[in-house]
Amino acid sequence: MAGATLALLSVTAWGVSHAVSPPDAPFEKVAGDSPVAQSSLRGAMDAIMDDADMGETRALLVMHRGRIVAEYYAPGFGPDSKLLSWSVAKSVTAVLVGLMVSDGRLALDAQAPLRNWEQPGDPRGRITLRQLLTMSSGLDHSEDADRIADADTVRMLFTDGSADMAGFAASKPLAHAPGAVFSYSTGTSVILSDLMTRQLTNSDDPATRQRAMQQFIDGRLKGPVGLNSLTPEYDARGTFIGGSILHMTARDYGRFGELLRNRGRVNGQQVVAERWIDFMLTPSLRNPAYGGHVWLNHASEDSALMPGLAPESLFGCVGHNGQYVLVSPRQKLTVVRLGMSPDKEQRAALRAGLAKLIALFPG
Repeated sequence: MAGATLALLSVTAWGVSHAVSPPDAPFEKVAGDSPVAQSSLRGAMDAIMDDADMGETRALLVMHRGRIVAEYYAPGFGPDSKLLSWSVAKSVTAVLVGLMVSDGRLALDAQAPLRNWEQPGDPRGRITLRQLLTMSSGLDHSEDADRIADADTVRMLFTDGSADMAGFAASKPLAHAPGAVFSYSTGTSVILSDLMTRQLTNSDDPATRQRAMQQFIDGRLKGPVGLNSLTPEYDARGTFIGGSILHMTARDYGRFGELLRNRGRVNGQQVVAERWIDFMLTPSLRNPAYGGHVWLNHASEDSALMPGLAPESLFGCVGHNGQYVLVSPRQKLTVVRLGMSPDKEQRAALRAGLAKLIALFPG
């Protein structure tokens, strides 16, 4: 299973798997009854799609008041193309954790029930679920490194940690006291995935673990929200790779953004507790630009959004190389951009372009 998973990662790292044959020409659709003039909307979206200084945009979708008002796809991609989430998956993981908290399986301010940390005297035993969700666990984790192969995230996903990703992440010692420092870590999200799986089954059999988690995802999130394309990935131990690897169409990423915008409600039904969405969107103690596995549009040296260029109430699910699910509650707006912007300068230009698009809408 590990070999198959790594082989799949080498393919999906490019960010797309297709359910049907994609169009070989650009696909675009702009609603005639959008609150924004078609010419203005097309102009702002064309700038993002066509400007190489922003990288390669593969899908760009705008939802206003819950309906799609515009969507563009690059050649080779279309509405049925499943695209890789990268760290947008973290926000999905946080919603799943919230469902388990509502069920009473997990508690936000209780010590994380991890076997490895329950030995007497282990300081990691003080780490709480809240600290994992707000990236302040204190675990020694290098998200990036000068030599990319040395980064803990790369090792966990692709090399010596890939057979047991949660075990690799949880084995790290503390670099800081729990709760003291913000330190972005894909490893903590995979630890959360393992914690959830252990609430669903006592089995260590990978197939049983994967099946239990998949049933929970299908029954509590995928089905109720209508995320029909949601396709998680699992490691060799059957742990959901909740820090960076799942796949959805642009439209389903938009539906997930709408779930957050509507404070956990879908078609009048409360799928996720409103108070959990409040937690996710509350600035954490150690970084005002980060909540519970969601980025907030607040000024911070670690900001991943566009403070000063877009409404302060904007929040977003952000993934490696420029994956964005941006939600502006006051404008009743959700914007999805999926693609490849590997350079820091490209991502800065992209965020500015997205801010201009968002600014077209009232509110």
